[in-house]
Amino acid sequence: MSIATPPVPFFDTLEEMANPYKHRIATVKHLLEDEPENATDDYQLASEFLYSYRGSPDTFSTYRREIEHFLHWCWLIAKKSLKSIRREDIESYIEFASNPPKTWIGEKNVSRYELKGGDRVPNPDWRPYVVHPKSSGEAPYFLSQSAIQSIFGVLSSFCNFLIQEEYLEFNPVSQIRQKGKFLRKTQSTKAIRRLSQLQWSYVLETAEKMAAEEKIHERTLFIMNALFGMYLRISELVETDRWTPKMGDFERDLEGNWWFRTVGKGNKERQISVSDSMLEALKRYRQARGLPELPSPGEYTPLVHKARGQGGITSTRQIRGIVQDCFDGAETNLRKDGFVEEAQQLTAATVHWLRHTGISEDVKHRPREHVRDDAGHGSSAITDRYIDVQLNERHASARKKRIKPD
Repeated sequence: MSIATPPVPFFDTLEEMANPYKHRIATVKHLLEDEPENATDDYQLASEFLYSYRGSPDTFSTYRREIEHFLHWCWLIAKKSLKSIRREDIESYIEFASNPPKTWIGEKNVSRYELKGGDRVPNPDWRPYVVHPKSSGEAPYFLSQSAIQSIFGVLSSFCNFLIQEEYLEFNPVSQIRQKGKFLRKTQSTKAIRRLSQLQWSYVLETAEKMAAEEKIHERTLFIMNALFGMYLRISELVETDRWTPKMGDFERDLEGNWWFRTVGKGNKERQISVSDSMLEALKRYRQARGLPELPSPGEYTPLVHKARGQGGITSTRQIRGIVQDCFDGAETNLRKDGFVEEAQQLTAATVHWLRHTGISEDVKHRPREHVRDDAGHGSSAITDRYIDVQLNERHASARKKRIKPD
């Protein structure tokens, strides 16, 4: 296989992935033309490792991406099995991942496999690496510091698994003594990417206008409110094997307070306090769907319904598309009203910015422990990253510094 030819996806979605313990891998000839020595064993163990994360779809997706990229490099570039990987190979792989072949880079996220004649076959438009979909022109592929950290973290965990399976004798990632040449150290906390108050007001106003013009966009408005008002992650709005969000997850306690129950990152269940504004947003959404104002205990109505057919949305990609349509409309309105810089900044926004924005606004007036628990943060230190009062004070003290003396 030529490097000019993009590789096929090595792993399907979590829903389509067979249990590798029950269905052992017989060959990998369907993935590549020349099968390296021990490739079948490599793939079997990689599948077992990934399958162990089936209880957490977000973690599974991250690990699948990193393991798949690494196997692409091992088999197609280095022509090596996992058994023969050494420290210097990991370093070479990081350099490769920082500058992959152009033919391996796509401009948008597409499905890995598609149905043809009843069989799932690799999507010819799929690419292992993707330039940010909002980049314009000839923007180069860029491997961020967080992406490099993800590579090191996932590969180290994978290698430890291979050691436990007696497939490797040592962890080549842990042998890299100078990770600093790949990872930069910083003396300050990385800024949280979020919307400004002006951007959020335009986004919300756009969603409201969309809902007024077309009933299906009441769903859009509810999604925007839920992501901002309850700090939800996108995965907490879709149906998965581990969790099905439903109207009955809104619950009222004996004191009359409303809570929303969800299962988030790390398969952790938590209760989120529901504000009066969020409760009004829920009432509006339910009325638009022909439901009573408030859900009944144990109500199984899907939280975010499909536009056609029965049941709830099962694809995070669809949620992203809904949010992106709203962002695009808000960007247009910002430009129309002369806020060109704010509009330009909005082009970089993603769904997760809404969660960041909601948390950032709330830590200004709510106890951080309350925000921490509603957000599902593992510690207050994570919540503290959203408190930027000190940054504002720091900048204010520097604003009138003089360069030229009087």
